[in-house]
Amino acid sequence: MAGGELHFTKMHGLGNDFVVLDGINQRVDLSTAQIQHIADRHFGVGCDQLLLVEAYAGADAEFRYRIFNADGGEVEQCGNGARCFARFVYDQGLTRQTTIPVMTASGRIVLHIQTDGQVMVNMGVPVLAPAQIPFVAERQQTLYSVDVGGETLALAAVSMGNPHAVLQVTAVDSAPVASLGALLESHPAFPKRVNVGFMQVVARDRIRLRVFERGCGETLACGTGACAAVVAGRLQGLLDEQVSVSLPGGELRIQWQGAGQPVAMTGPAVTVFRGTLNL
Repeated sequence: MAGGELHFTKMHGLGNDFVVLDGINQRVDLSTAQIQHIADRHFGVGCDQLLLVEAYAGADAEFRYRIFNADGGEVEQCGNGARCFARFVYDQGLTRQTTIPVMTASGRIVLHIQTDGQVMVNMGVPVLAPAQIPFVAERQQTLYSVDVGGETLALAAVSMGNPHAVLQVTAVDSAPVASLGALLESHPAFPKRVNVGFMQVVARDRIRLRVFERGCGETLACGTGACAAVVAGRLQGLLDEQVSVSLPGGELRIQWQGAGQPVAMTGPAVTVFRGTLNL
């Protein structure tokens, strides 16, 4: 849209913040530059991602869920955003259901609004085959060796609808998230770029995590990153089936029974304010 009024809602999931747009009751056709402007924290509303609710014509989902990073690029999945999406469509009266199937660019996921206000998302079965992540490797492994910044790192590669690299670190507080995250984000081994998780295992049922998100930089929380980290930790024999993931913005609960099973993520979704943009 070249100009006009656009109604929006500002939301966050553990500090991972979003501008959410109802594309059913208003026309939304934003350019990359307009998305960048909205996401700008000085000249726009400010957000990590812009989320768009659209109608879906198929019988297997109620809505189409689209995600745009702060750089304007559309991406396949966002877990914290999925929880906010569920609260938004319910609170705005777009659905009366508390179990809400939605279609993303990477497939169908199901959102569950719980009685305590938390939202549980069935994130689907994690993808580990390198070509499908996508990740350049000769064969599937639990850990891969990748040369970056003059050193060789051991990392796990997982897709939760979007690609993730997960590195185990001794302490997340001193991990080189900004520098190493930027190097790995655009590493040639990840053709579509990658989100980079730095995981500290505290106990078999608890990890600490920081995530450098592609197109955003480090965020306060990353839902798909939390799922990917637990999958990586479980495959390495480090974690149990249910894990509390402590992120800078708060905690998520992740459950994964193992190979071939979907990952369940539970956490909060908060509405901050509603407003109108003039574009």
